Amino acid sequence: MSSPRPASPFDQWLAGDAEVLALLGDEAERQSTTLQLIASENFTSPAVLAASGSILTNKYSEGYPGRRYYGGNQVADRVEDLARDRLCSLFGAEYANVQPHSGASANLAAYQALLEPGDTILAMRLDQGGHLTHGSPVNLTSKIWNFVAYGVTPASDDPEHPGEVIDFEQVAAVAERERPALIVAGATAYARTIDAAPFREIADSVGARLMFDAAHPAGLIAGGAHPSPVGIADVVTFTTHKTLRGPRGGAILCREELAKSIDAAIFPGLQGGPLEHAIAAKAVAFAEAARPEFRTYAAQVVLNAGALAASLRAEGFRLVSGGTDNHQVLVDLRTFDDDLTGKEAQEVLDRAGITCNRNTIPDDPRSAFVTSGLRLGSAAQTTVGMGEDEMRTIGSLIARTLRGRSDEATIVGIRAEVAELCLAFPPYPTLSGV
Repeated sequence: MSSPRPASPFDQWLAGDAEVLALLGDEAERQSTTLQLIASENFTSPAVLAASGSILTNKYSEGYPGRRYYGGNQVADRVEDLARDRLCSLFGAEYANVQPHSGASANLAAYQALLEPGDTILAMRLDQGGHLTHGSPVNLTSKIWNFVAYGVTPASDDPEHPGEVIDFEQVAAVAERERPALIVAGATAYARTIDAAPFREIADSVGARLMFDAAHPAGLIAGGAHPSPVGIADVVTFTTHKTLRGPRGGAILCREELAKSIDAAIFPGLQGGPLEHAIAAKAVAFAEAARPEFRTYAAQVVLNAGALAASLRAEGFRLVSGGTDNHQVLVDLRTFDDDLTGKEAQEVLDRAGITCNRNTIPDDPRSAFVTSGLRLGSAAQTTVGMGEDEMRTIGSLIARTLRGRSDEATIVGIRAEVAELCLAFPPYPTLSGV
């Protein structure tokens, strides 16, 4: 179903390692012939790929520009300063740290900079949309700090007010009772807009700092499709590889007054040498996100998620919170088929060439490993040029796959349809082995 991929520099550079070259080719084939609907994934530009694989990977740069512990960092300093300047300009922030290796590292650093061990943090419940670093008992953060949780409102049959949105009355009540030192806004599985202003008001009422984890909507914020928490929250953390469409990594924005504490928390607090090749790739991505066409992209991500949500709703799926305002669609499988688990749905969709992940839904009766829901995202397929028509088609393909999950011929047929659809939207038409 796919056409031969043109050669790229990777083929030449890896010619002596046929095994790795073949594996990269297999992954390029997978990404090119299957639908990427994992909400935390995207396709970077070839320029970001090039910077990620650049010669900067050879340089050790412990410290910060002008304050390194090794010599030979004249160029690395300029690269990191460029990335910081571009990021501050993109978000209108006072200060930026671009060294975090991941969003989890950025969150851990923010906690370390703002808190003492044992302090109380109020964050979103894990089973209602929160992240591992928002209080999971298996995460390091919960072993250092005391987490208390807020959640979402109950589900409702009222189509105008379907519920399952952040319960700000609960946030305020828990904050008043527990008097946290820090309140965390943001989520990993939440399909609605998160406004920082109500969190700020509650934080101020109890004397707490406010951190906004923008890992998922960062690109939508940069593109004007989601309200910005910058200037409202004390600290904003995020990943660079989701809707922002950059390399894998994290970043932190903060007020100037917190800059030294944030920097010290990253290095020497948590990390050693920064990944300057990743920082160069972040700089490329920040410049790309500042272009007018990125705003068009961000708006289309939201439109595409809405089209996918409407298609799934028409097929009989219940959507958590009734729909979406961002790039995510959270699906409750129980109204479609009460026997169908998220685990089974993920696995059969993968066989049909539709990549997504199982996810808990609010008050899920099943475990986090099994789940009753799916999380779908529109960012990656929007990057390759798909629009609302394609999203409606994808919704139909998902429903057909799950209805026919016990029939192998049905799965094989849908896999062929998926490959044909993907053929018209290649992520890297001029590269191979990437």
